[in-house]
Amino acid sequence: MALKYCNGSPRQSETVFGWSRETVALGLAEKRSGLTCVGAQSGFSGRKRWEQKQPEAAASLKQLAESYAQQDPTFNSTIAYTRLTAAEALAQLRARGFKDEQLPAPSTMADILNRMGYRLRKVVKAKPQKNFQKPTRSSQTSNRKTSLLSAAESNA
Repeated sequence: MALKYCNGSPRQSETVFGWSRETVALGLAEKRSGLTCVGAQSGFSGRKRWEQKQPEAAASLKQLAESYAQQDPTFNSTIAYTRLTAAEALAQLRARGFKDEQLPAPSTMADILNRMGYRLRKVVKAKPQKNFQKPTRSSQTSNRKTSLLSAAESNA
């Protein structure tokens, strides 16, 4: 927008659209260089996710969830449905030798499974399509009679 309507001027963009000129200047610099500028606040702050803190446990959880996963029967989405609950996942990870300090709370485990692309659903079997009745001969003859009658009426 700034390039198209304001000739690439952050000050003019601020006047016309009411945008922050610093933000517009940053966006123009990103477009010109092709690099995304990340500030120190977003780049180095915040809490790391459990998957980043415990990569071995996350890999084991992914392997465990894959064994319980089932693809959506309609193949309309990439989401895999699983019968694995968060509590069961924690129990299985404990059985594999991970300590309680390494494992998150059950509610967090449910969020982690959702982030990994697994949704807790009952396993759904594909529903068969209904059998449609084939047209009977009587319906075909009735169509022929009506077409013959309408043709006779149009000739008369």
